Amino acid sequence: MTTEHPADRGGPTPGTFERLAEKVSNFTSSPVFFGFCLLLVFTVVGVHFADVSLKWKIFAGECMTAVTLMLLALLKNSELRGERAIQRKLDAIAAAILEAHRDQGGKAHEDLKAAIRLEEET
Repeated sequence: MTTEHPADRGGPTPGTFERLAEKVSNFTSSPVFFGFCLLLVFTVVGVHFADVSLKWKIFAGECMTAVTLMLLALLKNSELRGERAIQRKLDAIAAAILEAHRDQGGKAHEDLKAAIRLEEET
């Protein structure tokens, strides 16, 4: 188990958890997952309105709790990765501005290009 920031784990290439978290984050922002959540909510409501045993009502509530907890963990992971990416870009911009002010084109300019991924757009 690690308590490092998600952006600092695993070196330059993302690890297994990071790749899985990215794929799941993409899935949870899809219309398919929204439909699944609607179905889950309607199922829980239906279970409560139907006269079923307490065991099924508890099971439905626990399913909702489990989905909520997993989404919370994914949201926090995504937030931390986004926060670190923004900070890297801001650092690169500040360093490039400082180099430009000193009339130097160097490492900061290259870091800025890498941070905003200019090479991918051309």
